[in-house]
Amino acid sequence: MRKLLLITLVIIAGVVFVSRLFYLQIYDTSFQKLSENNAIKMLYDYPQRGFIYDRNGTLLVSNQPSYDVMVIPNNVRPLDTLEFCELLKISKEDLIRILKKARVYSPKLPSVVMPQLTKAEYAYLSEKMYKYRGFYIQKRSLRDYQVSHSSNVLGYIAEVNDLIIRKNPYYQMGDLIGMQGVEKEYEDVLRGVKGVKFIQKDRFNRDIGPYKEGLYDSLPTRGKDITLTIDETLQRYGEELMINKRGGIVALEPKTGEILSLITAPNYDPSLLVGRERSKNFTRLWYDTISRPLFDRVLQGEYPPGSPFKTLIALIGMQEKVINTQEQIYCYGGYNYGGKKKLGCHHHRTPLSMIGGIANSCNSYFCTVYRRTIEKYNTPQEGMDRWNAHLSSFGLGDYMGYDLPSGRPGLIPDSEYYNRYYQYPTYKWYATATISNAIGQGEVLLTPMQMVNFTATIANKGWYYKPHIIKKVNEQKVIPEKYTERYITTIDPEYFEPVIEGMFNVYEKGTASHIQIPGIEICGKTGTAENFIKIDGKRMQLTDHSIFVAFAPKDDPKIAIAVFVENGYWGSRWAGRIAGLMIEKYLKGEISRKDMEQFVLNGSLEEEYAKPYSGIPFTINR
Repeated sequence: MRKLLLITLVIIAGVVFVSRLFYLQIYDTSFQKLSENNAIKMLYDYPQRGFIYDRNGTLLVSNQPSYDVMVIPNNVRPLDTLEFCELLKISKEDLIRILKKARVYSPKLPSVVMPQLTKAEYAYLSEKMYKYRGFYIQKRSLRDYQVSHSSNVLGYIAEVNDLIIRKNPYYQMGDLIGMQGVEKEYEDVLRGVKGVKFIQKDRFNRDIGPYKEGLYDSLPTRGKDITLTIDETLQRYGEELMINKRGGIVALEPKTGEILSLITAPNYDPSLLVGRERSKNFTRLWYDTISRPLFDRVLQGEYPPGSPFKTLIALIGMQEKVINTQEQIYCYGGYNYGGKKKLGCHHHRTPLSMIGGIANSCNSYFCTVYRRTIEKYNTPQEGMDRWNAHLSSFGLGDYMGYDLPSGRPGLIPDSEYYNRYYQYPTYKWYATATISNAIGQGEVLLTPMQMVNFTATIANKGWYYKPHIIKKVNEQKVIPEKYTERYITTIDPEYFEPVIEGMFNVYEKGTASHIQIPGIEICGKTGTAENFIKIDGKRMQLTDHSIFVAFAPKDDPKIAIAVFVENGYWGSRWAGRIAGLMIEKYLKGEISRKDMEQFVLNGSLEEEYAKPYSGIPFTINR
């Protein structure tokens, strides 16, 4: 009997509790009445956004106070508009336009009249605001950037627009939200939760204290701090190396997929997008269609990968058993195919086996391996799809899944692509029709992020973690599961060793032998990618891109890097030097090759970019 009584009491208490919750959430309109009551002013208490740190604890982004003049249209009473406009330093026409927009948004909710007052402006205005019923000053915080670099990584905050407000009821007119970069990706973590205060007013529109002693008030919850995987020192150094150049640098820690550095050039000081000048500065950056500083070349630029792609051709060839490390292939200045057609090659000794083929970047060698791979199967379609599947296992041809909001998938063509291109079966196509893929040209397009990912995968001998930029949230290492899952390629581990040896020989006695770094065993691959664009239907060739991928040290890789310099001539001229300097900076903390550093720091490609059509930020090669 006692047992039954206890169960009955628990059930009754539960029903009462649920009923009360239902009433408060569905029928109780006290908060709505408060917000509609002209005698009660509802003020939001905006939380501090979380701070942003680099992997070593260096503060990158903090906060600074800001003050906005707000208006609730229904509360506005007749005022001396000329005096008020003089206080705000705006015209009467501007004030009328702002008030009309605020009423359209909501006559009962606050809207911004004048954003981001200085402390001096706030002190002066706050003494006079009692005269202007319906207007008040709202305190909030703006970002305070501690660094003048990494704007592409950090992003910025800006006022929400109508579309955002309709999608997410948390935001109201005048609220700030993360745009681009980490600020956008981790908005929910960084923003915190708004508090609310209900202030009672007298008949003269003066505040007389909290409504019902703060019964309905709530405190704001500060945003969480986040720690990024970025190395601030390496990031700053990389941006210095890319001054007067266009392109990108991206470095990963191969064993974890952590992004050590992500640089796009040209870039801009993130503080330009803070304060009352933000809109003007953003407009200037947006309409800079020549250098395009808002375009992240590492994540959004799709380029022909050039000779670094040959390492993947070698791996697929071994996996498909169409080549081994001992077989030597002759090169007579290029690869002949289709009658009189020839894909040229630079001068080097011949014949070459795989390691020598990689070290000397022989076009004939890799065209042979590629053609054998496609022609191994009954139809070129079957061979092409098999080739595509291998490359897809490296994360190519699709979005990488990193935790940054922008990006492009690149292009790894398959049989469907070429069937459509050649209008198959009306016109047949064969391996030779796609032979440029063998040397990272043709239809193949990759972003620099994809290039560094396949380089890290080679360093790991066949596996990788998805690149990511988050390391910790509030000192707790809580990483999304997709960044802790190991992805395995279709290539057997034993086939990576000869490719790594070939990449090591690139530095020892190959195309990068003149830019060695003392004391560091680097495995790399130079690339010189042909650069074409279509103008009025005509295909025009521009100055080649300079590409370099590398990892180091050879036996225990701690950094993998991809460098892409637009219109930079050949791989070792700019990209190779930059990669070597970045590797030494990260591993040693200082630079021994001062000659190479001065060459890069003092070098400029601005004359190259001044040529007609050279300002295009990526190659249209499809």
